Amino acid sequence: MINLEQLGVYLPQGHLFKDITLQINRGDKIGLAGKNGAGKSTMLKLLSGMEKPSEGRIHTPKDTTIGFLTQDIKIDTTKTVYDYLFYSNELLNRVRTRLDEINHDLVTRTDYENESYLALLDELTELNDLFAFHEGFQWEEKIASILVGLGFETEEFNRELSTFSGGWKMRAELARILVNKPDVILLDEPTNHLDIISISWLENYLTKFEGIVIVISHDRLFLDNVTKRTLEISQGKVNDYPLPYSLYKIRREEELALMTNAKKQQEKDIKHTKELIDKFRAKASKAAFAQSLMKKLDKTEIIEVENDAVAKMKVSFPLSLQPGKWILEMERMGKTFNDKVLFKEISITVGRGEKIALLGPNGVGKSTLLKRIMGTLDGDGIVNYGHNVKITYFAQDQAEKLDVNKTIYETVDDIAEGEIRKDLRSILGTFLFTGEEVDKKVGVLSGGERTRLALCQLLLSPCNFLILDEPTNHLDIQSKEVLKRALINYEGTFIVVSHDREFLDGLTNRIWDIQDRTLKIYHYDVKEYLAKKMAVESDELRVKSDEVKMPVQEVKKELSQEEQKEMKRKKNSLQNQIKRSEEQIESLENKVKAMDEVIANLDYSDKANADKVLAEYDAIKKELDSVVSLWETQVEEMDAL
Repeated sequence: MINLEQLGVYLPQGHLFKDITLQINRGDKIGLAGKNGAGKSTMLKLLSGMEKPSEGRIHTPKDTTIGFLTQDIKIDTTKTVYDYLFYSNELLNRVRTRLDEINHDLVTRTDYENESYLALLDELTELNDLFAFHEGFQWEEKIASILVGLGFETEEFNRELSTFSGGWKMRAELARILVNKPDVILLDEPTNHLDIISISWLENYLTKFEGIVIVISHDRLFLDNVTKRTLEISQGKVNDYPLPYSLYKIRREEELALMTNAKKQQEKDIKHTKELIDKFRAKASKAAFAQSLMKKLDKTEIIEVENDAVAKMKVSFPLSLQPGKWILEMERMGKTFNDKVLFKEISITVGRGEKIALLGPNGVGKSTLLKRIMGTLDGDGIVNYGHNVKITYFAQDQAEKLDVNKTIYETVDDIAEGEIRKDLRSILGTFLFTGEEVDKKVGVLSGGERTRLALCQLLLSPCNFLILDEPTNHLDIQSKEVLKRALINYEGTFIVVSHDREFLDGLTNRIWDIQDRTLKIYHYDVKEYLAKKMAVESDELRVKSDEVKMPVQEVKKELSQEEQKEMKRKKNSLQNQIKRSEEQIESLENKVKAMDEVIANLDYSDKANADKVLAEYDAIKKELDSVVSLWETQVEEMDAL
């Protein structure tokens, strides 16, 4: 469907890429890979038509529609969220306007036999067919479904876009692209401002989408679930792999290993050839032989191997000193903004060694909860720290807080204390800031480089309790893997906020979920949490989408006397079953509550006992889930009767 013919982009410092020839077919789901600065975003801009190539051409069929989500969106913020989508399709707008004009004429005119009147009727039929073909009659339902899927509440539909944050404006722009179903969808970091549930919804949408999808993302799991093909931009070329990201990485590492060996052999051969040239060039009898060797050397194409320096990073967070048995205690903690309750009555104790993922949709108060824990924000309740607890806090905008006028070295030198100051250059080298680079000003660094520098500061602040709010923002996939390894090996306690499922998987042993203005605690992994959450969210999504549909009146059938008796018998039986289930649920919930108190004071250093208690807790929770599921089925049957 799209053909790239000898495509090239030339910059003052040389070619970004050149001689790119490839074909993209309908239904292709492609992930763009490559180092920062390789040209991934430029490639999307070329495909969208936003920029023109320096060389070559892009052949796109006539009338192909393209939706492009950029990182620097510009939208009309005077409209409401709903109107921004409703009036986004020019064809439907024209048809809708013309239909209104025709209907008005048909109501006001009385010359029913006139040819122009009959022509209006014909035009009306054609326009209705065109409107139906482009799903105009389902337009409002589609808008509601997509907005709800991306996390908007139905009561927010009529809010002006100017009242939303940048992340929510990005969601509105993404919704506008999706509702119009273009032939090609280009997405530059679409998951940056989405929560876990919205990311899963977007994955499901894109996998079912029949057109072309090309996406840049630092979310490995998102790429694996959505894409089936990977285009890697490396050293000015595009390598094409018919594989999702993780399989492409395995294949690429194998190729790089072979290329590294080939390069070593080539270097040996070149060295040997140069030695022969030096040996024979002065001898008249061997001069011709030396000349032929020199020509051969000149024609040799040097093997270049892209060095993945990030993969070699080794980062570890030092433990300042061993704290007491418990780290943090919250008593009836809450926070309200302008009469809006974010959370309330949170009472919990965090034990030593707990590794917690704090989850929940954007806007529920995750960052606010962390600030309450840190004591930088006032609110209800009390926060107490345990014995010897030393906290280091990584804020969501930590990288942006760096002084742009300082050098990289000065940034870390300002906070380093004691003997570690002697090793600052080595530590910076661990974070890929080497040689003269350490004298660069922070202001010229990319988002990913600033985040790495902020994490380096974290390393120089020994603690035993880490609080990390979106630490993976702006980090590439390899850097996130390095950070994850460091946290897995960290001997202290941490709370981390992240929407990156791959990053969280296998990292934590607790999940905190801010839901219904309180904190719910789960003792299973992110995959299980997400599976349960998605099942609940899909039901809620259907309910929310149904709110915009017109109610359909049902015709009730009159029952016979025998049928009425049978109906009554079934109702009585179900009522008894529901009552028994509710009694079981109450009993099990009391057991869970009792176990919560046990777990709150659990000593995780005694692994055998901790595992036994958690296994017992999980068994009770599973039994509770089973009874709740049975109760829901019984209630649904009762509703049906």
